[in-house]
Amino acid sequence: MALTEPHAGSSLSDVATRATRREDGSYAVRGSKIFISGGDHELTDNIVHMTLARIDGAPPGIKGVSLFAVPKRRVEGGALVPNDVTVAGVIHKIGWRGLPSLALSFGDRGDCRGWLVGEPHKGISYMFQMMNEARIMVGVNGASTASVAYHEAVAYARARPQGRPLLAKDATRPQVPIVEHADVRRMLLRQKAIVEGALALVSFTAKQSDLAEHATDPEVRARASLLLDTLTPVAKSFPAEWGFEANALALQVHGGYGYSSEQLPEAWLRDQKLNSIHEGTTGIHGMDLLGRKVVAQGGAPLRILIEDTEATIARAERAGIDRVWTERLRSAVRNVADLTAHLGSLGMSGDVEAMMRHSTDYLTLFSVVVVSWLWLWQATIAREALARGTEDAEFYEGKVCAAEYFLSTELPRVDALIALCRSGEASYARMRDAWF
Repeated sequence: MALTEPHAGSSLSDVATRATRREDGSYAVRGSKIFISGGDHELTDNIVHMTLARIDGAPPGIKGVSLFAVPKRRVEGGALVPNDVTVAGVIHKIGWRGLPSLALSFGDRGDCRGWLVGEPHKGISYMFQMMNEARIMVGVNGASTASVAYHEAVAYARARPQGRPLLAKDATRPQVPIVEHADVRRMLLRQKAIVEGALALVSFTAKQSDLAEHATDPEVRARASLLLDTLTPVAKSFPAEWGFEANALALQVHGGYGYSSEQLPEAWLRDQKLNSIHEGTTGIHGMDLLGRKVVAQGGAPLRILIEDTEATIARAERAGIDRVWTERLRSAVRNVADLTAHLGSLGMSGDVEAMMRHSTDYLTLFSVVVVSWLWLWQATIAREALARGTEDAEFYEGKVCAAEYFLSTELPRVDALIALCRSGEASYARMRDAWF
């Protein structure tokens, strides 16, 4: 995907790469792109860049951007020949060093050819078909990067002897593994709650993608499509932002060894940071979620979310889950719906700035509610399995404990974020350049 340009970043309406129609139906492409992951390598004979560009005479802004297939090598006379796509620079990244990120130049010699994909001026809609799937992929990257660090931290905590039980007075007693210390277990449980919550989130979102595309029932496809659109910003952002915290905790569990390149957590911490940036920053996804996704079709996605959470709550109560948990989730979902209606009314009245002022906070609270719902779902399944009797009792007990942790420590914070969004607090919005 060749979207980003040095002067434009995420502002795709400012794409300046040009495409001039040739007599043979192809286009002469000229421009530059940056941060192109895997933009060149020696693993394949050819690379095809799906490239955003403007056809000569196209209208300004997003509505004038088209999509082109631009190969590194084009076919001529039955052979692959250079297509005037060159590497202009390599990005020296703090993480993700196994995948090159490049600056590319198209048409420096006037001999780069591209082929129009679909209709002219509809490039953004076509590209988003790829990008939205890539955003789920980023969520998987975030979850997996946090997950591998979590499992490394668990293994280290079980093997690293240090200190003695808090009340132990005999200094001659052998040291215990650090997993025996309560604060280490706190850090490990927080990682588990983030990692497995993120995995549930990306799995559920990916399922909606499959249902939206392949379900035989049109109503199921429509419902899944609404959920997919709404959850994609969450599935991209939560594993990255909260995963970074989980990675930092994994490093903390390793202590001084974690802060060295001899141990792996420091590399995973660096890798994780990119996930909150590429395929749209967290701030962009907050604006997308609040400004477009949750308010679609008069708030239909929220109605679906309420229905699904209520079904999970009913099942949880039948399984014997603590009603404090279920009522906490029910209240949070309803409060989010009320907040969304309030913010939407501000936008409808013309005060879009007030509506969007705390869109990143809105993304955070919405993410916590969704992941809390998925944790309640997991705890319910675990309770049902334990009631039946199972050889995997320790696995399920761990699920219940992690669910309790998330629902007890994270979900209560939603009320404070809702109050912040409702208040219209405007300190950062009032800031001026000179004041910094």
